[in-house]
Amino acid sequence: MNSEERIILGIDPGTTIMGYGIIKVHGRKAECLTLGVIDLKKYNDHYVKLRRIFERTVQLIDDYKPDELAIEAPFYGKNVQSMLKLGRAQGVAMAAALSRDLPIFEYAPLKIKMALTGNGKASKEQVAYMVKNYLSLTDVPEYLDATDGLAAAVCHFFQNQGLKTDKSYNSWKDFMNKNPNRVKK
Repeated sequence: MNSEERIILGIDPGTTIMGYGIIKVHGRKAECLTLGVIDLKKYNDHYVKLRRIFERTVQLIDDYKPDELAIEAPFYGKNVQSMLKLGRAQGVAMAAALSRDLPIFEYAPLKIKMALTGNGKASKEQVAYMVKNYLSLTDVPEYLDATDGLAAAVCHFFQNQGLKTDKSYNSWKDFMNKNPNRVKK
């Protein structure tokens, strides 16, 4: 893999459904390698769910050899027990990444939604639609947690080198003149 290529694993942690998506970045372009969910509904024991999250995350890392993990941070809700469980799921996925020396980058849900849709209050459907279009996916998966995991990876790509440029601009007009292919009329 050359220095302009990297693989990013994105995770949307959950204790019922955990979404993941993996993108391969080529310079300023990204392509989806895979996306899916870890369905944890069949497990009644919370600790078994955590073990399954750890094992599957390690398996994804071993199979796809990502360079970085982008993970959605738990949001603050009114239900303390739900938040505690979600934090544990996130922590276990992070521990799996740490066990493979994978750098971790955490993003608030608002940041991910803003990066993909321009709206921090966007719905899961809106995020899925933007991810589908950006990565030229043929369809949206049954569980939108998968596109949320993919969105974490795309957000990380956008935040880190994906949109960087060596050019400098004096104004919006200067930017538009130097980038006619990026301006939609």
